[in-house]
Amino acid sequence: GYQILHQAGATTWLRHAEGLKQELTVFVPPEAPVKLALFKLTNPSDRGRRLTVTYYAEWLLGALASTAQPHVVCGFDAPSQALIARNDWGAEFAGRTAFLAASRPPHSLTGDRASFLGRQQDPSQPAGLLAWSLDGVLDKVAEPAAAFQVHIDLAPGATEEVAFVLGEGKDLAQVRHLAAHWTQLDFIKQGLADNQRQWQARLNTVQVTTPDPAFDLMVNRWLLNQNIASRILARAGFQQAGGAFGFRDQLQDMMALLFSDPKRVRAHILTCAGRQFEEGDVLHWWHPPLGRGVKTHFSDDLLWLVYATGRYVKATGDVSILTEPVPFLSAPPLADDEPDRYSLFEHGDETDTLFEHCRRALNHGVTKGVHGLPLMGSGDWNDGMDRVGSKGRGESVWLAWFAADCADRFAELALLMSRPDLHDYWHHRAEELRQAADNTAWDGSWYLRAFADDGLPWGSKENKQCQIDSISQSWSVLAKGLTAERARMGLNSATEHLVDRPTRLIRLLTPPFTQGARDPGYIAAYPPGVRENGGQYTHAAAWLGLAHAQLGNSELAYEIFDLINPIRRSASAEDAWHYRAEPYVLAADIRGVEPHLGEAGWSWYTGAAGWTWQLAVEGILGITLQQGEVCIAPRLPAHWQHAHVHIKGPKGSLHIQISNPQQLAKGEVSLTVQGKPIPGTRLAFPDDGTELMVTAVIGR
Repeated sequence: GYQILHQAGATTWLRHAEGLKQELTVFVPPEAPVKLALFKLTNPSDRGRRLTVTYYAEWLLGALASTAQPHVVCGFDAPSQALIARNDWGAEFAGRTAFLAASRPPHSLTGDRASFLGRQQDPSQPAGLLAWSLDGVLDKVAEPAAAFQVHIDLAPGATEEVAFVLGEGKDLAQVRHLAAHWTQLDFIKQGLADNQRQWQARLNTVQVTTPDPAFDLMVNRWLLNQNIASRILARAGFQQAGGAFGFRDQLQDMMALLFSDPKRVRAHILTCAGRQFEEGDVLHWWHPPLGRGVKTHFSDDLLWLVYATGRYVKATGDVSILTEPVPFLSAPPLADDEPDRYSLFEHGDETDTLFEHCRRALNHGVTKGVHGLPLMGSGDWNDGMDRVGSKGRGESVWLAWFAADCADRFAELALLMSRPDLHDYWHHRAEELRQAADNTAWDGSWYLRAFADDGLPWGSKENKQCQIDSISQSWSVLAKGLTAERARMGLNSATEHLVDRPTRLIRLLTPPFTQGARDPGYIAAYPPGVRENGGQYTHAAAWLGLAHAQLGNSELAYEIFDLINPIRRSASAEDAWHYRAEPYVLAADIRGVEPHLGEAGWSWYTGAAGWTWQLAVEGILGITLQQGEVCIAPRLPAHWQHAHVHIKGPKGSLHIQISNPQQLAKGEVSLTVQGKPIPGTRLAFPDDGTELMVTAVIGR
């Protein structure tokens, strides 16, 4: 059998078979467009061995094999000793060249998938590996691939290494440069060391120690690893391999990097502002390198620019970002009967500050329907509710809460920009939104989710489907709804109806949609209990936990984190086989219906990773940034008597010991620094390279 070791940035497979010790490590070095596979073979026997090692890849070089393959040209480049392939059909990637090379000269090669796999097309027993050598066909193939085979003589007791390099260059000249560099074992090992060092720097900024090792493991390593690797760098997962930037998606993901990489957060906010149109709307998503994307009627995307900018400025104190000039995209507005438009949109003549970009986002995005709530358009955060407001009349209760939060954040930015007129206007508008939600969307025990185009509600106790939806309740708290008692009642109702403790599920809504007279959108095409349609949607579950933390419900905040922690779903072999996903990665969704109850849905690619990290660090441990300083307001579960948080700042560190001697669910916090009491709950990082010892005691 195999032993597989996953670490941040690399995976290693270990195996003892065929009388050989085998070790394969695969990783991507920092800032290089190559994937490296370092293979080590050890011969523990007293007889020599002769063998070949083959790396096989199939060239896609496009979106779909059926359309891309006819245009893929393969070959062998003698100067680089690399198999190469290119597809000049697509404008974005014309001239770019993919390649496969090795640290040893080729023993044999082929560029033909059919000849390598053979008539049976069986990857577990390729015909090419049953022959003395590969067939050497390198061009004019119907199914382009790359099989690179090297020869190894392995003496008794000896260890040999070979590395394979799969990559892409902007042209053949760069391919030759990359192949010459990355086929040298010393550079490969240095790349692995650099990779490990980079991941340590990313993950070690905030380290926690609590009474719950499963909590610590996810917070210290895997949540941020998932957030950075899958959501920010690759923007892909096994079930979603698109590679696009989602306007709302990565802006949310960046909020988990305010401690560890504020420069990246700043740069991404400005990049997103550059995907905004002059009227204020934005691309729903876009693909690098040229930025081809889709203009839509989604109602929440543009507001995430305001949300992220407000949080970034509040956390870092970097007001200068507000005056950064950013160009606008220019295009005619969508017609009323035009659901979306996919194109390569160009920047127009107009450039303005990020502050102005945020103002236009609010002006365009904070609309008003007949109930005084924002129009839902072709969907708010829940893309699947794309026909609730598609006729231009449906309204979103969740969006009212979110828009109110964004309006307040912009009002704070307006003061920093010496614009009291905008501060007063948007602060007043935020209160109007909260009042409208309170006046029209309260259903007796919780808030409605939306009003459809026909004026009928969703998320009402009178509905047969979607009687209650999680995010209207959680954001009534996160956005500081006008009636605290209603917000608390709505959150408690969501917990009562949506948190299923025996099955460890936190459903997005209940009951699920079924095919009926009313059509909320493609969400109803999912089977009841699957994904957004009544299953667990983990992104929203994290919001529910954060709302409980904000209300001081520390036990429930921790319980929600624990319920969605994948480690808990893999406590035994039986549990792991049933769950069917990695125990160290949050699944985007969990099935909520038999016979698949409790099975993971999409893995890796989910905004839940970043939000769950924030639930743990900012919500439960209560560690946040404000103006570059650390604020401490813990909401520990009562059974935790202590917790430790180590935070690296730009020029010094804080070691915070949180003490809860009376095992209080909430209380007043008093701080001592280096043994001396200090007023308040906020302190600066040292600037002389030292570490300050901080004690935070929770008391009555």
